Amino acid sequence: MRADAMRLADLQRAMAAAVMMPLTPDEEMRQTSPDGRPMAEVAASFIAPNSRLTAFERLELYNRQYWLRVLGSLAEDFTALRALVGAKRFQEMSVAYLAEHPSRSFTLRNLGSKLVEWLIGNSQWAGRRNALAVDLARIEWAFVEAFDNAEHTPLTLEQIATLDSGSRLALQPHVQLLALNYPADDIALALHSKDKKQTSEAGVTHEDSEDQPVRLPRVRRRPTWVAAHRVDLNVYYRRMEREEYQTLAAIRDGRTLGEALEAGFAGSSVPEGRHPQRVQKWFTTWAELGWICAPDLELLAQA
Repeated sequence: MRADAMRLADLQRAMAAAVMMPLTPDEEMRQTSPDGRPMAEVAASFIAPNSRLTAFERLELYNRQYWLRVLGSLAEDFTALRALVGAKRFQEMSVAYLAEHPSRSFTLRNLGSKLVEWLIGNSQWAGRRNALAVDLARIEWAFVEAFDNAEHTPLTLEQIATLDSGSRLALQPHVQLLALNYPADDIALALHSKDKKQTSEAGVTHEDSEDQPVRLPRVRRRPTWVAAHRVDLNVYYRRMEREEYQTLAAIRDGRTLGEALEAGFAGSSVPEGRHPQRVQKWFTTWAELGWICAPDLELLAQA
């Protein structure tokens, strides 16, 4: 079918399928399409040759640039995960991930949004380090969310103090709560620092040293609760006790203030007499950081 006979939607689908088709190991466009047709024939159906390039060669330029761009973007967002599994393995893993979850947004920001759940179901890529790899992916995706997500007008400590146990609060959209199996926040920060040191002043990373997974000191499993949040366009990680994490998670999930505090201390070894002191400390910190907001404008107006 010639390009002038194709409907626009058909042309767009054909072009997208061809451009997003994985490259060969030599980073060339494949000679055969998934349905068995020669790619030269597929390309000629919607691209005309010019004086220097065939239709296949013109399409190959787009095919290569697509993969170079998406693979580069994923590597930038998951620097620590890449260091953990090694550069070559990470690229192979990325191709497998993107084959199942190709870019479907106008922005590359959302490219890694399914990577955590994909890693959980595809543990072969990180092997015995998979649980740590999943934690690192969670930490690094939380960085993206914390940097980009919205921020609403925060409630002051005085406004919060006027509410009762039946009131509902909300968590700032940029605050990301993480329950981890490892202290992956420290590991991610250390690996990010290592990556910066391996980059020359000209901004060129020396790939030869990155093909192998990074050597880490023995990392023990330790339940770790972390919040990724934004302050003045910078993202920070903050460690929390389990009780604080559970309370914030309940607030995020829409529970009333009374229910959130009950959920926070569920299964806790903290003596009940010390609960008020803990809660006061939490809310003071949350108010200073601007983490708490109203679930709707009516509550904010009433507070």
